[in-house]
Amino acid sequence: MIKPSDGILRSPAFFVSPEIDDSIEIIIKPEDLRIDTYRSSGKGGQHVNTTDSAVRITHLATGLVAACQNERSQHKNKDRAMSMLRSKLYELELEKKKEISKKQEDSKLDSDFGSQIRSYVLQPYRMVKDHRRKWKSAMWTA
Repeated sequence: MIKPSDGILRSPAFFVSPEIDDSIEIIIKPEDLRIDTYRSSGKGGQHVNTTDSAVRITHLATGLVAACQNERSQHKNKDRAMSMLRSKLYELELEKKKEISKKQEDSKLDSDFGSQIRSYVLQPYRMVKDHRRKWKSAMWTA
């Protein structure tokens, strides 16, 4: 907990993007990327104003953006930004799969009274009726 001098309790806000395992393969085409380099901001001494070490990667197909300026090396920042973009794309795919499975779950009927799958009539004749496939079968016995 951070306690500033004015006496108001404040907590810092963090954006956490989970990094995925590299064994999960997400295909990112190089032509779908726009990579921008710029000078990083903040403290860092004389090195900050001389090199373009910050990297911003935009995935043009989805509009997702990942930026990194933590490291002094542009290559390390690019690798970290690619990892962040890969995790965002992974989350997007997971959301799509969850949405598809939710639609499938919502399309299922509730197991309430009257929403039966099959009914059996045993008297005065024998018949099996499948309500899902609209199928009837009469079982006659001699």
